[in-house]
Amino acid sequence: MPDDLDLIQSLEKNVARCIVGKPEVVRLAVIGLLARGHLLIEDVPGVGKTTLAAALARSIGGTFARIQFTADMLPSDVLGVSVWDAARGEFSFKPGPLFAHVVLADEINRTTPKTQSSLLEAMNEAQVSLDHTTHALPSPFMVLATQNPREYEGTYPLPESQLDRFLLRVRIGYPDLADEKAILRGAAAAPDTLAPALGLDDARRLQTLAETVRVADLVLDYVMALVSATRESPRLTLGVSPRGARALVAAARAAALTDGRDYVVPDDVKRLAVPALAHRVIARALDGEAVVHAIVQDVPVPR
Repeated sequence: MPDDLDLIQSLEKNVARCIVGKPEVVRLAVIGLLARGHLLIEDVPGVGKTTLAAALARSIGGTFARIQFTADMLPSDVLGVSVWDAARGEFSFKPGPLFAHVVLADEINRTTPKTQSSLLEAMNEAQVSLDHTTHALPSPFMVLATQNPREYEGTYPLPESQLDRFLLRVRIGYPDLADEKAILRGAAAAPDTLAPALGLDDARRLQTLAETVRVADLVLDYVMALVSATRESPRLTLGVSPRGARALVAAARAAALTDGRDYVVPDDVKRLAVPALAHRVIARALDGEAVVHAIVQDVPVPR
């Protein structure tokens, strides 16, 4: 595992060359990759969402695609289309931009529910079904979707079933003044200048390794206590689903691996509970993130 830890740390450092002053955001992106998950990035424009996705793709030696979602976009613009090949006398599949290792779904809430739903199978099964044929997506495959939390005019809010497909929700936020000054001085590298920190085979192997990280019953009981609290909370109309509980465990496994451990500790779960669960609940009045944060504070951490 020390060699694997070196690889993971090299990956984080490589991405951090482009995302200055945001180590926790970089770490969450790496956790999402290792857990075979997808990220929902809610933030204002210009804070580095595209840069994060491109840097992650470059750092694993993978392909990158950016899809700018608009109201007139069709599912075929994302997935691809079958076209008639006159020379061969048959239809030939032309893959869309979704067929990349890392995909930035930019402003995903600006496209229609029909186009949004075209991503469900891809995000859940890493495949696309068109014209009765299944097409496997590249491995690893990761979607980083963005939406602006402050601008809702002309948008289509993601339904709960779509939100539940995202492993984590993260916010990048503005850099502090010292980091922003360093960025203005040119401290942030451009993603296309990065050399890969590891290869695609390494990334796939680390994903498999993350799935073998041990989770004791004590930790699972803690996960269930948090999940049950969301379902019973009078401040929520929708609690966390079983898929959400599995997502929290998967993220905790990946987090343990990034710390060089082959077992999960309760603090892994506590640290990831808000980014893994808050977007899966519906609050009556307060923001769902505030409610989940309060639940995390109220539920005792096993020692």
